[in-house]
Amino acid sequence: MKSYIHFMDYVEIFDTTLRDGEQVPGCKLDSRTKLIIAEQLDLLGVDVLEAGFPISSPGDFKSVEEISKLIKKARVCALTRAVQKDIDVAADAIKHAKLSRIHTGIGTSESHMRYKFNATPDQVLERAVAAVKHAKSYVEDVEFYAEDAGRTDNEFLARVCEAVIKAGATVLNIPDTTGYCLPEEYGAKMKYLMENVKDIHKARLSCHCHNDLGLATANSIAGVQNGARQIECTINGIGERAGNTSLEEVVMILRQHPGLNLDTRIQSKMLSGISKLVSESMAMPVQPNKAIVGANAFAHSSGIHQDGVIKKRETYEIIDPKDVGVTESSIVLTARSGRAALAYRAKNIGYELDKLQLDKVYQQFLVVADQQKEINDEDLPKIIKASNI
Repeated sequence: MKSYIHFMDYVEIFDTTLRDGEQVPGCKLDSRTKLIIAEQLDLLGVDVLEAGFPISSPGDFKSVEEISKLIKKARVCALTRAVQKDIDVAADAIKHAKLSRIHTGIGTSESHMRYKFNATPDQVLERAVAAVKHAKSYVEDVEFYAEDAGRTDNEFLARVCEAVIKAGATVLNIPDTTGYCLPEEYGAKMKYLMENVKDIHKARLSCHCHNDLGLATANSIAGVQNGARQIECTINGIGERAGNTSLEEVVMILRQHPGLNLDTRIQSKMLSGISKLVSESMAMPVQPNKAIVGANAFAHSSGIHQDGVIKKRETYEIIDPKDVGVTESSIVLTARSGRAALAYRAKNIGYELDKLQLDKVYQQFLVVADQQKEINDEDLPKIIKASNI
C-alpha cells in the first residue's frame, strides 16, 4: 500500500500596515504608536515588516530607525524609489536591524513609463537594474517592485524580472497597484513569470494587491496558487484608496484550506487583538461585517442560524472564534430570533424555561423586540416578569 506525504509550503507574510496602511488620509501615526504596533506585529509572526519610506520625512526616517532597533524576529524593510539617494537613506535607517531588506522599484506599465517617467522601456529597465545593484551594495536581501505590474505586458515584465534577478534581487514584487486584475488574470501572470523568467528559482515572487474592485484577497490567493510565496498585506486591509489585501483574511483562508498545502507562521489567536489596536490607533473603525475581525463576524441573529449554532457551532461557522482571539460566538436577540436563542440567552443569566413558559415569554419578547433593535441581558428579566409565568 502506497503512502503519500504532503509537505506544507510556507507563504511569507510581508506586513505593510506601517507604510502602505499609513497612507490613508487621517491615519498618520506618531513614532511611539508605530513602535507599539511594530512590536505586536513581530509577536504576531510576520516574516517581513515594512517599517516606512525613510526619505519621505525626518520623522519617518526616525521611526524606521527605532523600529529596526526594536524588532527581534521579523525582517525590517524600508521602501525606496529607484533613486540612489532614496536607497542611501533607507540603508542608513535600517542599519541596526537584525535582519534587513531594501524594497526598491519603478513603474513598468505603459501608462507609468509614458506619462509618469516619460521614459522608454529600455530606460526603465536600466534604472531598475541600477537600483537593485545599488541596494545590493548595502544589504543581501533586496526586493524589487514592478509598480503597476497588473497592467504591464507580461513579456516585458518577464524581461524586467530576469534582469533584476541577475542584478541581485531576492524578491520580486508583482503589484496590482490599481486593483484592476481579475483573480484568473493575476494568477496567470504569476504562472507566466514562473514559466518564462530565467533563474526564477533564485527569487521569491510576491503578491501586492489593492482592493479597488474588492478583489485584493482573491488575487493574492490566486497568486500563491500559481507560485508566489509572499503576500504583502495590512491589518484590517487598511491602505491607499480602497485598501490593501487583508492580512487576517489571507492567513485564515490558507489555514481553512489545508488542501492547498500552504500556510503562514502567523499566531492567529492574536488577530482580533491587533485588529483592535490598529483600528483604535489609526481612528479607523472596522466595518461590523468585515471577515475574521468584524464585530459581526461571529454574531448570529437569524433564528434558523442561531438554532444551528447552538446545536453545533460548525453548522454555520467555518472558523472557531477562539482561533482568531474571539472568546465565543455571539447569539444576538432581535425580532428575527427564535425560541432556541431566547431559551439559550435566558439560561445564561439563570432562567430555566420549560416549553410552556418559553412560549409565553417568546410572545412578550416579540412585542419588545419589534420596538427596539436588540434585546440585551438587562431586558430579559423584565420581559420574563411581564409574561406572568
